[in-house]
Amino acid sequence: MIELLLLAPEEAVETVTDALIDELGALSASVEDADADTDAEHALFGEPGMPAPAGGWKRSRIVALFENDQAATEAGTLLLAQDWATDVALVAMRPVAEQDWVRLTQSQFAPVEIAPGFWIVPSWHEVPAGARHVIRLDPGLAFGTGTHPTTRMCLRWTARQAPVLAPRWTRVLDYGCGSGILAIGAALHGAGRIDAVDIDPAAVEATRANAAANKVSVNAGLPELAQGQYPLVFANILATPLKLLAPLLCSHVAAGGHLVLAGILERQTDELKAAYAPWLTLQVDDRYDGWVLMTGAFGMMPA
Repeated sequence: MIELLLLAPEEAVETVTDALIDELGALSASVEDADADTDAEHALFGEPGMPAPAGGWKRSRIVALFENDQAATEAGTLLLAQDWATDVALVAMRPVAEQDWVRLTQSQFAPVEIAPGFWIVPSWHEVPAGARHVIRLDPGLAFGTGTHPTTRMCLRWTARQAPVLAPRWTRVLDYGCGSGILAIGAALHGAGRIDAVDIDPAAVEATRANAAANKVSVNAGLPELAQGQYPLVFANILATPLKLLAPLLCSHVAAGGHLVLAGILERQTDELKAAYAPWLTLQVDDRYDGWVLMTGAFGMMPA
């Protein structure tokens, strides 16, 4: 790609840009104040009630983008040969550096180890040696990459408890599932039927797509999908909705089951304990970067 830089007076801006786009093959054309960041800079747009803004600045810089050097050279030559272009000046022609935006984005996301042997790995990376449980989750497929402190703590809890408790996870509920990563993590650690619900249809679709990509079975749907009681209930939302949802979430936890709550700041722990006190005793199970994970058990099942 080649940029063609021109200087034009205000009265010629519209004619020049129209010619560049309509007649000379420019891919785009933008207009800037040639005196920007100097004492001569002035605002183009007036206050409400003032006359409509002009089509350009008194000294306007026009930047036109062309496919290649030849196209830019021909356009500049033809433009400056016009009778009305006597006050238009060619400033420069310069190449535009190509950016591989996909590769640049990918370089910002590397595999993340959640717990020993438990990794989140973008699809373009090789699985690290020694990984036993791997979640494939790419940025952009809704609701982040699974590395937020609240999500990491939930996944760490799953990995830590699974060796003992997974046989009892015959049903799991992920309430407010987002990308479905907590449901997928539970499935990879041996959970049985998993229901993942969210009020956002986009989250439901993201969960289905991510579950399919990870080759696990997750039933995703709107909140009415959650029926009955579950040995394990996750809710990684925020403190205020967690308080409002206390009766509902507790009604879904089976006797002897576990409730795992995240999205809570350290200063909010007492509020959550009070909100859930009528049903169970919450305790802080993990801390990470100002956030806490709170859990509670119904009955005498050992943690």
